[in-house]
Amino acid sequence: MGKEQGFLPHRLVMGVLVSQQEMISLVTEQLVAHYGLLLDCTEPKVFTYTDYYDDEMGGKPLRLYLSFAHLIDPSRLSTIKRETNALELEFSQQGGRRVNLDPGLLSLANLILATTKNRAHRIPLADGIYAELTLLYTNKQFQSFPWTYADYKSEEVKLLFASWREQYRKQLKQEALL
Repeated sequence: MGKEQGFLPHRLVMGVLVSQQEMISLVTEQLVAHYGLLLDCTEPKVFTYTDYYDDEMGGKPLRLYLSFAHLIDPSRLSTIKRETNALELEFSQQGGRRVNLDPGLLSLANLILATTKNRAHRIPLADGIYAELTLLYTNKQFQSFPWTYADYKSEEVKLLFASWREQYRKQLKQEALL
């Protein structure tokens, strides 16, 4: 019989879509208030991978990715997704989202995103929140899956997460967790 152990803490990361440039600072301030200091934040870029959000957000949204400095217990992912859903609702306007937040967990082995949408490859966590294995770290790089969102499949994003993975690995060593 196996023996239960605590989880190794993970890096909280967040994919962010905003309808307007001015919202970025408002959203990041709220996220920092909830989850602590940012370790890194990418420059916002026009999100061209799909038109899924265009109508709701009034045109092409801006995409950026955030990495938080404080490591977290991965069992918090469903709670964090519910909190980010509440933030999305706070920022919504006349029923339309102006912000989309995709929290995830970065570990040495993978990137897991939280979602409210059930699919065959997603694992139920709690309270209607599912976990999706989005990227797998193998052979010294991140690999995607057929279900991985198009932007997360891009080499640019996989390289970003690989650099964040290296920062995470160094932090684990500094904190004597590895």
